[in-house]
This record gives sequence, C-alpha cells and structure tokens, in this order.
Amino acid sequence: MSNTMTEGQSTLKPPYFNGRKYSEWKGRMRIFIQSVDFKLWLVIKNGPKIPTKIVDNEEVEKSEDEYDEEDMKNLELEAKAKNILYCGLNPDVFEIFSESPKSAKQIWDELERVMEMTGSPTPTEQLSNNTMAPNGQFNAPDGYFLEETRESLDKFLEYCVPLHKYGLEGNWTEAKVILGQDDRLKHAAITSGWGTLLHVAAGANHVHFVEELLQLLNDEHISLQDIKGNTAFCFAVACGNMPIVELLMKRNPHLPKIRGGGGHTPIKFALMQGKCYMAQFLYDKTKEVFDDLDTTSLFFTCVKTGNYHLALQMARDCEDLAWVRDENQDTALHLLALNQNPMDSCCQSPEIPNPIKINPGMNKLVIFQLVNHLWKTILRRKTLNEAIAIISEPFQLLFDAAEVGNFGFLSELISAHPSLIWEVDDKNQSIIHTAVSFRHASIFNLVQEIGSQKDIIVTYIVKENNPSFFLPKKKNNNLLHMAAKLAPTGQLELVSGAALQMCLEIIWFEEVKKIMPASYIIMENSDGLTAQDLFTKEHEELRKKGEVWMKRTAEFCILISTVIATAVFSAAINIPGGIDDETKKPKYMDQTSFLIFAISDAAAFISSSTAILIFLSILISRYAQYDFYKSLPLKLISGLMTLFLSITFMMVAFGSAFFITYTYSSRLIPDLIAVFVCPPLLLYIALQFSLWSDILYSTFYCRTLFRPSKRMIYTIM
Repeated sequence: MSNTMTEGQSTLKPPYFNGRKYSEWKGRMRIFIQSVDFKLWLVIKNGPKIPTKIVDNEEVEKSEDEYDEEDMKNLELEAKAKNILYCGLNPDVFEIFSESPKSAKQIWDELERVMEMTGSPTPTEQLSNNTMAPNGQFNAPDGYFLEETRESLDKFLEYCVPLHKYGLEGNWTEAKVILGQDDRLKHAAITSGWGTLLHVAAGANHVHFVEELLQLLNDEHISLQDIKGNTAFCFAVACGNMPIVELLMKRNPHLPKIRGGGGHTPIKFALMQGKCYMAQFLYDKTKEVFDDLDTTSLFFTCVKTGNYHLALQMARDCEDLAWVRDENQDTALHLLALNQNPMDSCCQSPEIPNPIKINPGMNKLVIFQLVNHLWKTILRRKTLNEAIAIISEPFQLLFDAAEVGNFGFLSELISAHPSLIWEVDDKNQSIIHTAVSFRHASIFNLVQEIGSQKDIIVTYIVKENNPSFFLPKKKNNNLLHMAAKLAPTGQLELVSGAALQMCLEIIWFEEVKKIMPASYIIMENSDGLTAQDLFTKEHEELRKKGEVWMKRTAEFCILISTVIATAVFSAAINIPGGIDDETKKPKYMDQTSFLIFAISDAAAFISSSTAILIFLSILISRYAQYDFYKSLPLKLISGLMTLFLSITFMMVAFGSAFFITYTYSSRLIPDLIAVFVCPPLLLYIALQFSLWSDILYSTFYCRTLFRPSKRMIYTIM
C-alpha cells in the first residue's frame, strides 16, 4: 500500500505524493528542495532562465549549439528541479494535468491549481462535476482499507493483498473465504489505484469468478470507478471478453455509456486495444451519447487502429467525417494514403452490409471500400476545387500514396475522378514521376492505361531545389533523369547483393526509356548531364560494390567446385571394391549399384568442371555497367545450378559406393546412409533459396512487373 511518507524517510529521497495530503507533501517537498540546493527552489518558484540573444533588435531563444557556460548551468538547475519533482510524484498524478507541463515551475503551479480545485481527493469522497461519470459524479469505491491508519494497513495486508492475488488467478474458492471475513471487501478498493475485486477479476478474464462475485454485489457496486474513472466494464471491454461484458450489462445496461479514464467511453478502450468485434458490439449501444468530438475521435481511432469496418459504418452514418480533420489537421484519407499494407487491419472480414463496388482487379478489402466512400462523399458534397484543397492540405496525399506504393488507394481516387492524373506537386512532378523515383511498378504502369496522354505527362520537367550554393537554384530533370537516380534504400533492398540491385536499376531505367520521346532521352539537365550520364554517375558506387560481391561469390563457388571435382576424380580412379586381379575389371561391374556410381561420379565431375568454367568467366568479366543487365546474373544462376547438380551427383556417388562396399556385411547401414544423403541436398536448397529467388526476381520476374495484370483505372458502376 502506498503511504505519503514511504519515500520520505531518507534525506536522499524526496517525499512521495500519491494524490493525498497535498498540503503536507507540499511543505515537506519545499524543505527538501531547499536543503538540496536553494537555487533549485528559486528555479521552481520563478521559472527557468531561458538563454536568449538579440537578433534585429528582437530577443529570440538561442539554439543548443549557442549555449555558453552560464546558460548550461541555468538549464542544468532546471533539469535537476524537474527530476526531483518527477521522482516525488506518482505517475498517475500527471494524468490530472490539463496539458503536459514543460518546466518545473509549470509542474508546481499546475499541481497547486488542480489540488486546490479538487481538494486532494480520496476514494471515499464524491467528486462533483467530473465528466467521467454520466450523472456528473465520480462513483468511487469504499476506501477504508487504503486509509493511513495502523488498523487499515493491517487489514490491507491481511485481506486485500491475498484477495488481489486470488482475483488475478481466478481462485474463487479462496477468495470467497476472505470475502466472508469483512463484508466491505466485495465493494471496497483493494489496490492503491482504487481497483475493486471486480476490476481485478474482469481485467484478468476470469468469467466464472466474475459470475460468482456478481451474485454478492448490489447494482450500484457494479459501476464503481477506480482512481482514473474506469469501471470494471472498461477493463472487460479492453480485454475483449464478451462473456464478462454480457454478464455486467445484464446487471447494469447503462455501463456502455459510463465514461472511463480520460473521459473516454468504453468503446474507445475497445478500439485502442484493437478489439474490433467488441467495438462493433458497443457502437449501436453508445452512439446516442456521442457528441461531435466523441464521433471524430472514435472515427480517427478506428482508422489509426485498422478497424476499417466500423470506420466505414461511422462514415455512412455521418458524411461530414469524410473531410473532418484530426489534431494534426489530417483527414482520414491522408492517414489511409500512407498505409503501405492494406491487410494491416484488426478486422479482415470483407463481407459487410451494402458493399461498395471497387476495383474488380483487386480483393474487396474494407479499407478500399472506406477510401471509395470517403472520396465519393467529398466529390458529391463539395466542389472540385474544394475537394482538391481537402486532399492537398496539410500535404498532397496523392504523392504520398505514390511514394509508399499504395496502389489500391490511388486506384479508388483516380477511378472516381480520372483528372487527378494531371495533378502535380510543388516540384511539378506527377504521380508517375513519383512512382519512378520510388520504384513502384504497379503505379508506373498507369502510363499504359492513359494512352497517348502519357506523351504529355512524361515531358513534365521536375524542378527540385539544389542544395549546393554554387549550382543553379533549381535542378531541372525529366522523367528519365528520375529513373537514372539511385533508388531509395528500401527499394534496393528488395533483392540481396549489389550486383542484383544493379540489374534491377538498369531494368527500371530501360523501361522508362521505352516511353520517352527520343529528344528527351538525350536531353541534358541543369547540371549538363543526360539521363545516361546521370545513371552512370549515380550508380558508380553500386557498380563497384556489385563487382566485389560478384567476384567474392564466384571465388567461393569456384573453390567448392574444385574440391568436388578433385573428390569425384579420385573416386573414379579408386573405385569401390577394387579391380579383379584375373579379369582386370571392377569386381562389382555387373551390379546396378556400380552402374549408378559410375554415372553419378562422371556427372558430378562434368558438372563441377562446368561450374568452374562458368565461375571463372565471371571472375574475368569486364564488369561494365550493362554486364549486370543480363550477362552476369545469367552466368551466376547457371553456375549455381551446375554446382547444385555436382553436389547432388557427388552425394549419389557416395551413397552408391557405400552401398557397394558394405551391402554384404549389413543391409541396414547402407540403407540408412542412402537416406541420410538427402538432408545435405535439402539444406543446400534451403540456405541458397533466398539468393536464387533474388536472382530469378531481378533477372526474369521483375521484367513482368511492367506488364500489368490489374488496371488502376476502372469504371465506377
């Protein structure tokens, strides 16, 4: 149990304030601070000395780099004062502040203001004008066991501590014995946070325990609130425990409308904890008590936590939510534009009442139905200029969606209003330019759908700010120059190995070149570089890394191939069973196992020798820029395949040789060895799978990305 003076019995620790006896704590804390350093008390009393300077006859705050010795000493005092206050306050106390305090003085003054207003509440007091309770009152539990008397402390240790443990464990048998010792225990606060036994059991998901406890409680006990204002119902909702929720609502149907901590309704707790079905269950039961602020807050919580099903239902109930903004001035569309993973939802069920017709080439995900509804509502209720203004502030969501590759989001917006493809950002780049810069093929393929209109868009000149003082203020690049720049790190890392990354970059450059007018291919930018020159400059470091990576890989593989070739060549000379002295022929030549050995040994030698030649050709390649386009990746995959074949045939040769040599002494051992030959082959495949997939992706599959299988623009029905 917390005690006001628990931490105050040492000259090294500040007196501890847990929300009670504020006047006593305030006096002791002032003495403690003055005893540490009187200057700290002056900082709390008068506020910190903010380092300032004079600029254009105006006093402005200094940056950290401009602090002198005296400035740092003053700020050090402020930090020490804040640290003492933080150490002396229970973390729960900070929740009563109207806003997050920034200085030690603000903490001290805010605490003084709140405590004078509330009178330093105790569990047994009824706090009037509290918005967390529907009737304006705080329904606090009996606080007898938390009182600071010897008798209360003894009973707390004797009854409350074990009762709390049994509540967490769901041990109703033992808990019932303790409840019989004092009738107040069933509805009293048994934790320092004013939690009752019902709070503990509901939060621990013990249905049977709650069911038995409810039989002992009166109706008014079920709605008791802890120090933050949460009822046991809030705990059950946050845990998503539907049986407990139904038990509590059966006793008190008004529980879903009683606000908990922070003034939130229980449905808000369900949303914040990702309990989609619980939130859906509570929505119809509580929406009548929502004000505009509640509705907005819940809607954005749905969007941010991935509960798109409920967000769509709310958007249908209140169309104004389509353009309402959160505390960061973002609309729901701005938040959805940045969603890189449409499946990142706490509720994946796509089947909802009155589904919206969406892109037939895509899965009917609820998130896209939500985007469709919000955007169509804006277009229906606002003028075109107003609609564009909504999606352009505080940032242009079209280009942010294109930057993260949010294909489905853009598909919904552009299909509903195709003229959006002509929109440009402050750099004069379209979403196609953005898609090329961030290497999103699905969005770049939009050029295949807009036909001859692409000939206009691809000629847009992008005007970027030049960071260099000595170069022109604006850097002018066309679309091919954007493709010539090095891709973002995240896109490069789609494949492993600098050589394969180089291959992927060349493929992108060549694909963009196909749609560019001939005059734009040789056009120079503001730095006097053509797109090809810029590509060479930007990718020189990657080319060098690719050369090192390719050579190192080839060296290791050629070493392994040489070892295999040496081993199987030796086995071909020293055949299993030896030579018959009379016939001068192998002793087991007529056996099938010997034939298998001979064939597999020869195949292993041939394939390993082939692998040596392939990897040798890689080592002596010139490593020109376009060698990474097809030549080197094809050689690498060919070498790895022949190396795998050589290892396979070597293991078969080993198994057959072992079978020939030991088959007459014990049949079991050769059979086991033949079986154990397989795991190394499977291990090779498993360990090299990622490399093989990257090679196949960068060499073959990624070329198919520019032949779209799904359309971005579809017909709105």
